[in-house]
Amino acid sequence: MVNFLKKAVALAWAKSHVRNAEKFKKNAEQSQEKLLLSMVETAKKTLFGREHNFEDIRSVPDFQEKVRVSDYEDLKPYIERVKRGQANILWTEVPEYFAKTSGTTSGSKYIPISKEGMPFQVKGAQSALFHYIARKNNADFVSGKMIFLQGSPELEEVFGIQTGRLSGIVAHHIPKYLQKNRLPSWETNMMEDWEAKVDKIVEETEKENMTLISGIPPWLIMYFEKLNEKHGKKIRQIFPNLQLIVTGGVNYEPYRDKMEDLLGGAVDIVQTFPASEGFFAFQDDYTKDGLLLLTDHGIFYEFIPLEEYGKPDAARLTLKEIELNKDYALILTTNSGLWAYSIGDVVRFINKNPYRILVSGRTKHFTSAFGEHVIAFEVEEAMKATVEKFPAQITEFHLAPQVNPAEGLPYHEWFIEFEKEPDNIMAFSHELDSQLRKRNTYYDDLISGNILQPLHIACLKKNAFHEYAKSQGKLGGQNKTPRLANDRKIAGLLEIYKL
Repeated sequence: MVNFLKKAVALAWAKSHVRNAEKFKKNAEQSQEKLLLSMVETAKKTLFGREHNFEDIRSVPDFQEKVRVSDYEDLKPYIERVKRGQANILWTEVPEYFAKTSGTTSGSKYIPISKEGMPFQVKGAQSALFHYIARKNNADFVSGKMIFLQGSPELEEVFGIQTGRLSGIVAHHIPKYLQKNRLPSWETNMMEDWEAKVDKIVEETEKENMTLISGIPPWLIMYFEKLNEKHGKKIRQIFPNLQLIVTGGVNYEPYRDKMEDLLGGAVDIVQTFPASEGFFAFQDDYTKDGLLLLTDHGIFYEFIPLEEYGKPDAARLTLKEIELNKDYALILTTNSGLWAYSIGDVVRFINKNPYRILVSGRTKHFTSAFGEHVIAFEVEEAMKATVEKFPAQITEFHLAPQVNPAEGLPYHEWFIEFEKEPDNIMAFSHELDSQLRKRNTYYDDLISGNILQPLHIACLKKNAFHEYAKSQGKLGGQNKTPRLANDRKIAGLLEIYKL
């Protein structure tokens, strides 16, 4: 009876939530400008606001004229003052949290999360689940156990500001009605050694009624493989009531075949797009491609055409100006004090009204040593199309340019770890090259013009990417190996894993 009531309440909540969400879907363009001007008004007396004449901003063009696009290094002098506990710098008050991430030339990034911004991190995930329940017309998973593969929830204080990984911060805000169903234990979540942590998670979950599992694809695969090795069974045999997997962090498609093989049966997938800077989008219809852009979650979005990104006169487009099926660098202004901030992600719109996107790559993760500017979306789609034509399965891959080969023309080198290698690797290589040429005309021209030779594949040993990540201290959490590079730094480290 308790489970029946719990599911009935969840279904009623979900349908009510989805009805209310129609308002922001229909008024996205108008609400975005209103949101920006509201944030400008709030922050006009901050140090950043005074230096950028927020008092004179009356429109989006005013804002774009006075506030140039920034990255973390541009905002770092302000953030350093915030870290010392100073208010009225980027936002009116000191942030409630710092989400600590790695990846800049000067070490860790400290991304501010204000008391206004924090609730949206939780609401984004809740909304994804509510949309799923309403679309499925089924809330059975709420009666089982749920697992969130995430970083440690242990927080440190930086001048009184709670600081840690985003997933660890969010762990402190999981609603009480989910706490009893949540795994792993708090003590296990606190573990820093990722391999030991996953082993402990297997121990705590293998006999439970798991109905929802969440995490980024590489680490879900690691967890599932450990379960498979221990029990000799597919995941659906171990967890017969597993209904839903919620994932994010990277594009799911390249992992789909591997996941389906490990699962051994149908499980619904909901993809999300969270980051330390905000919760941007989620798959509002699990049966269709595309993530619903959240335009009422304290974030004003701008979009720079990818081919213009980095140029001083690059166009900064708003929602009403974007085109479908074009790649844009994502620029954010948030209610945590990030102003015209380049997050480094590239998105592609596949629908308007409501606005739905695909995450197509990273501004810094591309291959353009020869002017081709190949992005993640293109290589992932090329790989997906190729794998469909061969009895092959991919664990992970990385593409890097080979500018100075020992002999012959330069080429793209693909470092691939196969779960199941194709019978004819040369035919696979030829098809992969052909698929990439179809998706990138610049690359096609370079091959046709004998500037490049067709791609080369370097087959890697089993667990190569796992061992590489471990050797770099990037095993677990939200860490993932870039699919593309414009140099051979990662390629050089992967050389030792070649077969």
